[in-house]
Amino acid sequence: MKLSDIADNAGSRKKRMRVGRGIGSGKGKTSGRGGKGQTARSGVRIKGFEGGQMPMHRRLPKRGFNNIFRLEFAEINLDRLQDAIDNKLIDAGATVNAESLVKAGVLRRTKDGVRLLGRGEIKAKLTIEVHGASKSAVAAVEKAGGTVKILAPVKKEEGEAA
Repeated sequence: MKLSDIADNAGSRKKRMRVGRGIGSGKGKTSGRGGKGQTARSGVRIKGFEGGQMPMHRRLPKRGFNNIFRLEFAEINLDRLQDAIDNKLIDAGATVNAESLVKAGVLRRTKDGVRLLGRGEIKAKLTIEVHGASKSAVAAVEKAGGTVKILAPVKKEEGEAA
């Protein structure tokens, strides 16, 4: 073994293609860009152009819209609430509201309010104050002996983005 014998494996290093270096290189003259015109120039792209035919993005109808008054609720299910009570994160005697859920670490943020959903079951007798609740969630809480108070939605400030 000599230093001069050490070499890379065959094919592990490939030389870059040198375009525009004569007809014999296979990429001479126009360098693989075809004839003259817009696409032969640098920095030009005809995106979405279909040769004069009406492009796909203009043939399809426009659909939908974004409601700027839409409220985004933080959702919590009954089973998550029951787990938090079982793990002593939430005091069953106190009123359960958005602030107490965030403080307990059950929710990360309240967004535009909290909405109670009915997955799972609740055993504790709770007083819950939320901005929205499904009918099944309200029925389950009341069956357990608790109450659900629906608060008015949080008003967004003038100029605040939706």
